Amino acid sequence: MHPWKHFKTITRHKLMVMKYCFRVGLYRQGLLHDLSKYTPTEFLVGCKYYQGTRSPNNAEREDTGVSLAWLHHKGRNKHHFEHWVDYSLEDPERVINGARMPKKYVAEMVMDRISASRNYMEKDVYTDRAPLDYYLLNKDRLWFIHKDTRRDLEGLLRMLADQGEEKTLAYIKYVYLGKKPLKKRKNGKPRR
Repeated sequence: MHPWKHFKTITRHKLMVMKYCFRVGLYRQGLLHDLSKYTPTEFLVGCKYYQGTRSPNNAEREDTGVSLAWLHHKGRNKHHFEHWVDYSLEDPERVINGARMPKKYVAEMVMDRISASRNYMEKDVYTDRAPLDYYLLNKDRLWFIHKDTRRDLEGLLRMLADQGEEKTLAYIKYVYLGKKPLKKRKNGKPRR
């Protein structure tokens, strides 16, 4: 059991996501991000399977065949595309399909992927391409993601890889989410 190490890891991740969410104008989501990780259902599993280099949910899944912590987590956190899986009424070929995610949760998912990559990778190994590479590893198995959500997620991760963090965050805030920039006063300070 590694309660202190797990607590530090999830708190570092949460604070990093919060910082990124604030940068794109998602203040409420930044504050509430991943609070379920501190509940006994998720926290105790994280302590038991802590490794420091990857999610303890994968280790739980390998050990028991299912991650109860993950099932709890994805059901309470709308920034995971797995949260949006439902029965399909439109596609007779598939019993379940992904519903389209609202843009604010897709944006939070991008912040989550950046932060998870930074959290689990060595500082000198992380690049802006790391979140895309991780996504591409599993892309073929993610058939249940809604096509628009897939397009948006992959597009934003490719933008991050190609154009860097600053341009991607600005794009997410002002174009993708449509937040208006603060108007500046004559003295150059932002007007609220």
